[in-house]
Amino acid sequence: MPKRIHVNLFEMNCVGHISHGLWVHPDNNRHRFNDLGFWTELAELLEHGTFDAVFLADVIGAYDGFRGGPQTALREAVQIPNNDPLLLIPAMAAVTRNLGFAATFSTTYEPPFAFARRMSTLDHLTKGRVAWNVVTSYLPNAARNFGLADEVEHDRRYAIADEYLDVLYKLWEGSWDDDAVIRDRDNRVYTDPAKVRYINHVGEHYRVAGPHLSEPSRQRTPVIYQAGASDAGRGFAARHAEAVFVGGFSLDDVRANIEDTKDRAVAYGRGRDDIKFLAGAAVIVGRTDAEVDRKVAEFRRLRSVEGHLAHAGAGLDWTRYHPDERVADIIARQDPGHQRLTSRFRPEQTVGEVLERFGGFDRGPFFVAGTPKVVADELERWVDHGGIDGINLRQFLTPGTAADFIELVVPELRRRGRYRESYDDGETLRERLFGAGRPRLPDAHPGARYRDPAALAAATPEPVPVG
Repeated sequence: MPKRIHVNLFEMNCVGHISHGLWVHPDNNRHRFNDLGFWTELAELLEHGTFDAVFLADVIGAYDGFRGGPQTALREAVQIPNNDPLLLIPAMAAVTRNLGFAATFSTTYEPPFAFARRMSTLDHLTKGRVAWNVVTSYLPNAARNFGLADEVEHDRRYAIADEYLDVLYKLWEGSWDDDAVIRDRDNRVYTDPAKVRYINHVGEHYRVAGPHLSEPSRQRTPVIYQAGASDAGRGFAARHAEAVFVGGFSLDDVRANIEDTKDRAVAYGRGRDDIKFLAGAAVIVGRTDAEVDRKVAEFRRLRSVEGHLAHAGAGLDWTRYHPDERVADIIARQDPGHQRLTSRFRPEQTVGEVLERFGGFDRGPFFVAGTPKVVADELERWVDHGGIDGINLRQFLTPGTAADFIELVVPELRRRGRYRESYDDGETLRERLFGAGRPRLPDAHPGARYRDPAALAAATPEPVPVG
């Protein structure tokens, strides 16, 4: 049978997520993001389209590295204002039965115990439909918001994250037995105390006694998403992730990155098929070529290059230079710090080409604009040649991007056997990804070891190599 394609909608609780400038489009409803109805309507639409999940991005700092402050990000609504993604999930879950929810949360600045309870609560309320996108927060402003002078060094953030997850696995998997809650009315015993235990974690970064405050939920541990492209990030994904947000300059690069992560997972005792790989994809679809061309032209006209520069944290204001100037000439005139530009741009590139790259939405291997057949052909190529399992659908308009995909692309994919006809009612999000009967972490996952009370009692954090 052809490989079915997993589809999430890539979202954020803000005005401007990725498609900067398009909030001004007359068909865009992004300004309604503070309205609960905006999110419940979107959830109902995605459930109608049998999407796997809505994937909620997040940042906990402002993009203030461009032009020396946050002014551009504020003016262009570059992920500011933004709100907490976790608080959206109960409302969206209340109007759906099957749609999944993947929420981003950082391991770097907030302690693990309270977060463990939040995620268990969400897993209970959604009946096992939640995932956690693990990030380590890269914005310097985020570090200053939590009392630090500057961001934590990259690889150290991943070392902290390793211990953070170790604490969470102990709470989610080991603190309560499956049958701890007995609800014995006659003997007035709700929970058997002998089946709940402290975790007594003492590590380099955290001391957590436990026990976990929530009883076991359907998944216990939410599905673990991760999006690290560095060597440390891939090592982290190989140990922990069940779904990886993957990228590359070409489909061959993407396939190589996938195979590398799978090889690392095997080295950690996991299976090659224990991880799904998703790509961020930009899809513009229309009923005719003329309609497609009109949409592409509109989006190009309304995009904000300055917004994309602010999002990228560009240390250099490229808009101050003539479009015909070359990168090499700019480097030659600047202080030595600008030599770092050579790692991102070719010396012969012009400023105009650089600005087109920053503001372009049609670069990279995961962009397609066309009629439904053209889009479906390309999605199949991404899956079959690139090795991905699905996409996080980038939005240009809300709800237009998702609505167009559901109306035009989903029927074509269904005709090809590439997309589900309906949900398997009552399945957990993990079962949707890996098959019926697998609501919990597989035994080979490092978090599963704490199901054994003896292993939990004996566990002491050990240094984990980076990479």
